[in-house]
Amino acid sequence: MKVLIIDDHPIVIQGCRRLLEDMGVDEISVAATLSEGFRVYRQRRPDLIIVDLSMQSGALGGLSFIRRLRVHDERTPILVLSMHSDRMIVSRALEVGANGYLLKDTSSEEFVKAFRRVREGLPYLNHELASQIAFMEARGDRNPLSRMTLRELQTLSLIAEGKPYISIAEELHVSYKTVVNTSAQLKAKLGVRTLPELMRIAIQHLPANASKPSM
Repeated sequence: MKVLIIDDHPIVIQGCRRLLEDMGVDEISVAATLSEGFRVYRQRRPDLIIVDLSMQSGALGGLSFIRRLRVHDERTPILVLSMHSDRMIVSRALEVGANGYLLKDTSSEEFVKAFRRVREGLPYLNHELASQIAFMEARGDRNPLSRMTLRELQTLSLIAEGKPYISIAEELHVSYKTVVNTSAQLKAKLGVRTLPELMRIAIQHLPANASKPSM
């Protein structure tokens, strides 16, 4: 079995590698960035991918990576291993195509359990995260940003950093006009009229370290 680990923390990689070798995984590839991860994926065609959402690109970059991968490959299981317990990030990861989601402080036993379930094509979400998401949905207590598209969230995150539209356009590889239109859509969806109001909502509801696109 071939597994690709996409993470930039040596200790995490070492721990994953040890557990995978104990489970009999015979080929383990490692990538330290999302863009490198996509290149290695295309070269190695792994049977399962373990990916950290954040790294240098922020959680939204990791979500973009999963979405992009799913355009090319609907079947390869993806297990997210992340520090983010934010319910919006967890829900969005599953929506864009992750098969399982684990927090980095998980036990070795739970990692093995999640890996085996995802390898078999089954979903995995630990009990605590699943309960939080279910409780949030039952109460109707949804983050106002949960209905945003991934591109809208990326734009909003960069707006919250105080970046001008021209810089956002360059970073997201889109036109200036696209950023202006996206900003107008965000204001309409969130019921605000000004850029400062948009920034306030972004700062209040976006998780930390969630800003940049992946590639």
